[in-house]
Amino acid sequence: MTDICYPKSAKLLSVDDARQRIRQAISGIDDHQRIDLGQALGRILAKSVTSPIDIPPQRNAAMDGYAFSSADIAENTAFTLKMVGTSWAGKPFEGTAGRKQCVRIFTGAVVPDFADSVIAQEQVYVVDHDITFPSDTRPGKNIRAAGSDVRKHETLLDAGKKLRPNDLGLLAAAGVDSIEVYRQLKIGFFSTGDELTPIGTPLQAGQIYDSNRYLLAGLLNDSAYAVTDLGVIRDDRLQLEETLADAAKNFDMLLSTGGASVGEADFVNQALEKYGEVNFWKLAVKPGKPLTFGKIGNCWFFGLPGNPVAVLVTFAQFVKPALDQLAGAPAHATIQLLARCESALRKSPGRQEYQRGILRQTSAGEFSVKAAGPQDSHQLKVASLANCFIVLDKDCAGVDEGQMVIVEPFDTRI
Repeated sequence: MTDICYPKSAKLLSVDDARQRIRQAISGIDDHQRIDLGQALGRILAKSVTSPIDIPPQRNAAMDGYAFSSADIAENTAFTLKMVGTSWAGKPFEGTAGRKQCVRIFTGAVVPDFADSVIAQEQVYVVDHDITFPSDTRPGKNIRAAGSDVRKHETLLDAGKKLRPNDLGLLAAAGVDSIEVYRQLKIGFFSTGDELTPIGTPLQAGQIYDSNRYLLAGLLNDSAYAVTDLGVIRDDRLQLEETLADAAKNFDMLLSTGGASVGEADFVNQALEKYGEVNFWKLAVKPGKPLTFGKIGNCWFFGLPGNPVAVLVTFAQFVKPALDQLAGAPAHATIQLLARCESALRKSPGRQEYQRGILRQTSAGEFSVKAAGPQDSHQLKVASLANCFIVLDKDCAGVDEGQMVIVEPFDTRI
């Protein structure tokens, strides 16, 4: 089945148009499973979760101190109450208290019914069981109401949420021990090219080590994915066709690197056209122009370029959002910041560029960025030094020192 949506004679597809095509084409998976909370980090919720209890379940103290009734306060005057017991975290005070009495209490402990206020232990004067309160004691303070965090039956997390450690903490606080998540995406990836040699093997003339599979393995390290390394496929059209046809039966998405350009040995598009459909394969992006997107049966396919930095860029800009959508997560915008460029950047109009940069933040909170080094798409050392992409619009003809530019940080720490 062949459906050439993007003929080779057409102009390059813009970044925005490519993203739109991906969004319109891909639907999220429907299959889900129930798993224990301890295995849920990084998985994507298939069903919203509501709380079976109030959080906290009872009124509790916000600090170590003394629980008392505001009826015992002498306005603008110091006063003394008799301590008649202690409320520990996990062991509430079970006695009774009357007028002019108070209870020692610790953070998180249940507040006795008679009390409506807690004062910090540092503010009182203690002599045996006599507790003297200062004249500026304020009533109604330092008590967490039952349900002040979450009310019973309130939604804890919405479907589509990718679970973070703080989400697991919230679910555990509600006593939720298992949840429904989407099954893991089944992803296969491989490299193509006769020049590729496994690491640990001496290089022969014309050979290079296969860095792309290690790069992709790292990029695909996600609890929402079940990933299979399919190795290296040589520049053999029949072998590539057979690999794609067979693998497409077992995976939700296949990723290849190399073989998607216009060279005589670049067979990826030919194989995709023979067994599936090509949605697009040339983009107005640098690096990453020869990116192929299509489908074989029910399996989505991305043919990434062979240059490793182009793999990094196209994965971040196109593949990762597609995987999130396929896995059942809602679309999220990439964080972009404005930074002052510390040096001039060279660029020709025509393609949107993702140059590798080093972003820093000044003591005043302002951002500045500089190129991490030369911007050729084979230079992994520069990509390793970088902590952001410098995003230059297709119409940009270069950047002068001191100009503001858009950057996309790789991480929240720089």
